[in-house]
Amino acid sequence: MSRFSRCVLVALVLVSCVGCDQISKSAARHYLPGTGIHSFLSDTFRLQYAQNPGVFLSLGESLSPAVRYGAFIIGVGVFVLGLLIWAVAASRLSWLQRVGIAAMGAGGIGNLIDRVRFDGVVTDFLNLGLGALRTGIFNVADAILMLGVVVLLSSSRARP
Repeated sequence: MSRFSRCVLVALVLVSCVGCDQISKSAARHYLPGTGIHSFLSDTFRLQYAQNPGVFLSLGESLSPAVRYGAFIIGVGVFVLGLLIWAVAASRLSWLQRVGIAAMGAGGIGNLIDRVRFDGVVTDFLNLGLGALRTGIFNVADAILMLGVVVLLSSSRARP
């Protein structure tokens, strides 16, 4: 795959994934605040608005704003930049591995946009579960990032 083709593939993943994330968060910010929990499919799927100053499952929310800025904006920004450079520059990756890495970067970018726009806070609104077993509240960027991890790991195992 040529460098140009790698750039196009990564750009398509970024634009589509970040676009979907930002559109869904905009809708959540517009329609969900103050409306409580919306339950679907026998409470398997919930929409519930939350603002998360931390990361996964609100880890780090009690850190000072300066530490959160350094870790969650600068640190994550540098990490995402590294992922995107890897996705474009590494010539030996399969197209599926490249998509997985780009999806991880897209998830990071989606949440970075929120942190920069909304004073370090990310919009979360999705919750899945069966009975008492539930996920934390998350967003489309989180789902894309996790999907990217799964794709990268599974496609790496498949290669000899």
